[in-house]
Amino acid sequence: MPTAPRGAPFPRELTTDRLRLVAADAASLDPFELYEHCGEGAPDIDEVTRYLTWGPYGTVNEAFEFLERCESRFDEGEAAHYAVFVGGNEPESGAFAGMAGLTVEWDRRLATLGTWFRKRFWGRGYSGERARALMRVAFDRLDLDAVAVTCHAENGKSRRAIRRYVEAAGGREEGLLRNHTRYRDGVADAYRFTVTREEWAADGDTGEESNTDER
Repeated sequence: MPTAPRGAPFPRELTTDRLRLVAADAASLDPFELYEHCGEGAPDIDEVTRYLTWGPYGTVNEAFEFLERCESRFDEGEAAHYAVFVGGNEPESGAFAGMAGLTVEWDRRLATLGTWFRKRFWGRGYSGERARALMRVAFDRLDLDAVAVTCHAENGKSRRAIRRYVEAAGGREEGLLRNHTRYRDGVADAYRFTVTREEWAADGDTGEESNTDER
């Protein structure tokens, strides 16, 4: 059965036209800053996490422990979690915008993407730009066969956004998975989207973020 490669196979940093993704740990993202944006009582945090699998942190230590897990999973080749910062000539360049993740099931040659953004950065198209960068990692660097994305069945905004960037990459919405994911409000249905290597090669790697740099 295939296992994760020895050492971290993921890039530590990705740069797109408007974003900078840096492997998440306590050195790249201050736990206190993460808690400031994700702790109980943080601005808009209940709305941000409404359809996610986790809820607001109760203490700064929870943020620190999360970053420790990110570093461990990165080093073990299981998943890459990135702190997303606004880059380029964008308004608020340098600001922490959210998180992005790529989890690999090596035995299935499958990567699953996930993300969240602070509300002030919604509506800028950052999610699609981040997704294209991570798809490029999955297919061109990790040599995987498919990328999958799911979202809470009631999260219409995310479903529309995912459909746009998945279809732009040549993929498709596969349908509704019943009682599929445990979200913070309990187990719920989820929509699943996928892009295969063949679809990506035919249509996916021609978008305007094609100048993504990896480090």
